[in-house]
Amino acid sequence: MPAVTIPFTPERDREIFAQLPATAGVFLLRGHDEQAEPYVSKAADLRRRIQRLLAPPESHSKRLNLRERCAQIEFTPTGSDFENGLLLYRVLREVFPATYTKRLRLNLSPVIRVHWENAYPRAYITRKLGAIGKKSNYFGPFPSRAAAEKFLNDSLDLFKSRRCTFELDPDPSFPGCVYSEMKMCLAPCFKGCTDEAYMAEMHRAESFFETRGQSLIGEFEAQREHASADMEFEAAAALHAKLEKVKSIVRGCDEIFTRLDRLDALIIQPSLAPDSVTLFRFTQGQLLGPVEFSTLGMLPARLNAESGDSSLYGQPMLTQPLPESAAADVTETPATRLEHAVASLLPIEKVSATAFAENLALLKRWYYRSHHIGEIFFPNADGAWPARKILNGIGRVFGKHLVAPVAREEKSTKTP
Repeated sequence: MPAVTIPFTPERDREIFAQLPATAGVFLLRGHDEQAEPYVSKAADLRRRIQRLLAPPESHSKRLNLRERCAQIEFTPTGSDFENGLLLYRVLREVFPATYTKRLRLNLSPVIRVHWENAYPRAYITRKLGAIGKKSNYFGPFPSRAAAEKFLNDSLDLFKSRRCTFELDPDPSFPGCVYSEMKMCLAPCFKGCTDEAYMAEMHRAESFFETRGQSLIGEFEAQREHASADMEFEAAAALHAKLEKVKSIVRGCDEIFTRLDRLDALIIQPSLAPDSVTLFRFTQGQLLGPVEFSTLGMLPARLNAESGDSSLYGQPMLTQPLPESAAADVTETPATRLEHAVASLLPIEKVSATAFAENLALLKRWYYRSHHIGEIFFPNADGAWPARKILNGIGRVFGKHLVAPVAREEKSTKTP
């Protein structure tokens, strides 16, 4: 719940407004009736937004005004829009447990489900998650259902798994469908293959999703090299064309795409705390954080004045370790502190499939914005975090957080 509480009376409005920070945050306005629903929202500027709601109303204005109804202001300042959205989700879920998804307009992310519970499994698009980590596996997220369907349809063209939606009762007299006629399905519906052969094909398809296409790319590359070695150049050319098709499909797969029970991501955001950034982590279906990470012991690199770009935004600021004498108040190296911070962002208990889908939707909403603030990092193939890249990312986020106010100030001092 919000961290700061201020009683509100219209007679003291100027004094109360002065206590509100001019920063981003989430707020609640509670009425005199304790049983009445509070007004809950987020703002890029808490002082300006709350003042608009509680200031004396303008004559003939239709703007919402809660001046006479509000008895208490509660708010929590935040350092970024990402933190704002996550905190608003948590508050609304607690205050309005039956309607919070509608209030947030939270659209669940479309994902691919490989439905292993069925005797003849298939892959299809869904927004609903079942039990994570059980038999079925889920892959995603995608920015939209159209993007998910295109990726899945293009991917399934590479395999011979079924696309029909009905329950199969294999019958040799069944005529099959257009996909079996085109040799694009092994046709388990009329026993066109053995059950073992069909299951092996589905495992190949799932391996394609798990490796972002690398399993099939490696398979085709090996076949192409073998055909070339045997002087079968036409076969090698055909395999090369298939390889290029696979690569074009994989290019539509973003870095965040993975098997959802394995999705682990570290998100770096600006912080209200001085000399700090804020860390969040998505793991095991939960968005965890915030955790403040101090940049003490890290020195912003100087801007490259010789690059020819005079824009402050054109000069990203990286971080470098300070000499030991200059960082005497820091007892651990930045890499060690980062390791401890990431380790502290672990869930206490498992979440439901519904909560998993909602947290994933929040992450997807931020990730696929055209201009999102902050950076995101994923573990390496061996599961280790790329510490150096993350520290550089921390430097960039912290540097932009410092540069932006300076740039705005310089712009405001220019005369027309």
